[in-house]
Amino acid sequence: MTTIYFIRHAENDYVTEGKLAGRLPGVHLNARGRAQAQALGRIFRAIPLRAVYSSPLERAMETARPVAAARKLQVANLGGLLEVDVGAWEGKSVKALRRRKLWSVIQQTPSLARFPGGESLSQAQARAVGAIEQVLADHPGRKAAVACVSHADIIKLAVAHYLGLPLDLFQRLVVEPASLTVLHFDSAVRLLALNDARATQVDAEP
Repeated sequence: MTTIYFIRHAENDYVTEGKLAGRLPGVHLNARGRAQAQALGRIFRAIPLRAVYSSPLERAMETARPVAAARKLQVANLGGLLEVDVGAWEGKSVKALRRRKLWSVIQQTPSLARFPGGESLSQAQARAVGAIEQVLADHPGRKAAVACVSHADIIKLAVAHYLGLPLDLFQRLVVEPASLTVLHFDSAVRLLALNDARATQVDAEP
């Protein structure tokens, strides 16, 4: 009966500039993103988490730390939560990428899509689900709660899997920066929240 709180990393300049960060190193939260991360920390003061896991990328770790601090926990790196490997598309403008034929495949039939020099979306989904299954195995029991900080597509791919949504429909889901998506795992998987960013729509820190 474990509940997983999926958190998309908070805002960074690649988000505001419409660029695909992928796995590029050195992508940090901007001022508004840091304020969003602090808001997330305040939310989790009232939620008795057992653990906080994060993608190893800086923007995810910087989002996870206030959440972990709120519960006096340490952030654990979890490679399975890493962003999709977009290969040669890293750092590129989304506006420019939209003109490529592969973009429509990713949006309309993502089960057939593989990023140039990167991974396929089906591989990314399998990786994410494998990591989540390990988290569930490590944190069983009544009222267990865990936070997992990751990236939009990874969270969407995981939710699609557990809800039985075909991979080709996963792009219908929306996961915004600093949003919460919550799955409860019992005899059946229940979606308790999707893309809830109401408490993190904050101004940049001074």
